[in-house]
Amino acid sequence: MAAIRPMRIVSGSHKGKRIVAPGNLPVRPTTDFAKESLFNILSNHYHLSGLHVLDLYSGTGNMAYEFASRGAASVVSVDQHTGCVRFINKTAQQLNMPIETFRSDAEKFLSKAASGSYDIIFADPPYDVDKKKLETLAMEVFNRQLLKEEGCLVLEHHSKIDLSGLPHFTEARKYGNAIFSFFFLSED
Repeated sequence: MAAIRPMRIVSGSHKGKRIVAPGNLPVRPTTDFAKESLFNILSNHYHLSGLHVLDLYSGTGNMAYEFASRGAASVVSVDQHTGCVRFINKTAQQLNMPIETFRSDAEKFLSKAASGSYDIIFADPPYDVDKKKLETLAMEVFNRQLLKEEGCLVLEHHSKIDLSGLPHFTEARKYGNAIFSFFFLSED
């Protein structure tokens, strides 16, 4: 596998910090452009400082670092790959970030998560995941009531998939081959 381009923390206490993940991790980090766009959207809905965030399929921890840098009170980072979890732990400790990691399958983690725990849930499964799995993931979040009042689920997925028919869907934003689908608890 080729070396991964450095990730950059876009804003917050670690703005501009570059993080280079090992090239042997099975990941596809969100681009800086897409990440910056996502956080501009989220900043229109939330004051990110003090929020509780769940980052599923965390990979290199790219999104977890961004949430933590912007003042999230806690970020739970979940990935099933041991190397990814170790890298996130090491980086979070070096940067003194409130990131707790779990090595787990995302769906199994959701089945055990406490209800009403998170302000924002971000999930970036592999792009080859099928639409049905994305739909199940979204339904699980809302059926188990894992979001706090006014909470948001953001699913990053391939642009060929349309999730607009799901309950709580609010909007989708496209950045290259990536789409962020937004689901807000307060909107039906």
